[in-house]
Amino acid sequence: MTLERDSREIGDETLLEAPRSEAARARGKSEPYRPSADEVDRPRAPTPRKRPIEDEEERDPEERRADGEARKGWVRRHPIAVAFGLLCLLLALPAGYLYWDYTSHFETTDDAYIASRQFGIAPEVSGYIRAVPVTDNEHVKAGQVIARIDDRTYRAALAQTEAQVAAAQANIENIDAQMSVQQAQIAADQAQVNQQQAALVFAQEQAARYQYLAHTIAGTVQNAQQYTSQMHQQQASLDSAQATLKLAQRQVEALKAQRDSAVASLAQAKAQREQAQLNLSYTTVTADQPGHVVQLSAGVGQYAQSGTNLTMFVPDDIWIWANFKETQLDKMRPRQPVTVDIDAYPERTIHGHIVSVQPGSGTAFSLLPAQNATGNWVKIVQRVPVKVVLNHLPTDVALGPGMSAEVGVRVNSHPSLYEQLRRWL
Repeated sequence: MTLERDSREIGDETLLEAPRSEAARARGKSEPYRPSADEVDRPRAPTPRKRPIEDEEERDPEERRADGEARKGWVRRHPIAVAFGLLCLLLALPAGYLYWDYTSHFETTDDAYIASRQFGIAPEVSGYIRAVPVTDNEHVKAGQVIARIDDRTYRAALAQTEAQVAAAQANIENIDAQMSVQQAQIAADQAQVNQQQAALVFAQEQAARYQYLAHTIAGTVQNAQQYTSQMHQQQASLDSAQATLKLAQRQVEALKAQRDSAVASLAQAKAQREQAQLNLSYTTVTADQPGHVVQLSAGVGQYAQSGTNLTMFVPDDIWIWANFKETQLDKMRPRQPVTVDIDAYPERTIHGHIVSVQPGSGTAFSLLPAQNATGNWVKIVQRVPVKVVLNHLPTDVALGPGMSAEVGVRVNSHPSLYEQLRRWL
């Protein structure tokens, strides 16, 4: 086996330089060397191996010169490849610098999602659903009807409250009429009092006159007593008229109290009527803002309980939560321009701007915030949510909460070298 391996290590040149046989000399030709049987059985010395590259300086100068010429010969044999490689290198260096300078003006993240304040729509009143004029995932405008509830019961309640309001108003008008009559009665009683006062004054003068005549013996004592009695009768009549006047005046106060009670009853009836009107309006469930109807569960003939969701609603007011690393926030400020690429629509680029940066990392507001005050603490770069609002929301595609996006924020407003060259060219 050793002899065969050594024979394979011998090059073609050794075989060509092998001594020719006698017959070959006679013919003037060289034949391949064939070892004799003795040579085959004779052990050969191992072929010396090549020296390592580290011994390059110890090699013979002629050998090194030969190797250098060989390498130079490869360059001469492949000039196009060498020129192409140099050209690619010359183009790659400035292109790499332009790419690095351009990307340094931006901060990007793929940890971004669309968000909105979606909520459920539920009726305020109970009843059987009469109509559902919308369908799943339909876009509705503000004020558009989503569902209608049977309103016959609520219309009857509204009519009843309107009757109560009319009755309260009639009661107030009746009391006002009574007060008008009472005011006339007071005026009559006041005239009666004035009359009795005038009669009393005359009776007092008559009594005084006959009292004087009785003392002077020009008149009788009987006449003096008679006119004195008349004076007392007139006084009593005046007191009675004044009492009747006071009674009429007190009756006005009672009527005023009744009117106040009637006014309160009217206000209560009006409040009940307004509530009935509200309940009637609640039978028509509408959208308060534009958006999409999602997961519609309402159906015609279904009994809807008050407060039970009929559908989920996603408003058109959506934004992007971009979770940047805290090491990317150094130059990030509100109102900086943003480019958004939605994963669902990669061919579209939507423009927006930063509204605010959350004052704290996302984990700080989670249900179970991380507790870093532990013995096995390892510093981890946190992510901070940044709110991005879209400038012009596309209407021909469906965008909703939870969809993934990639966000790039331009943190350096100065144009890059690439942009300057592009503008110049």
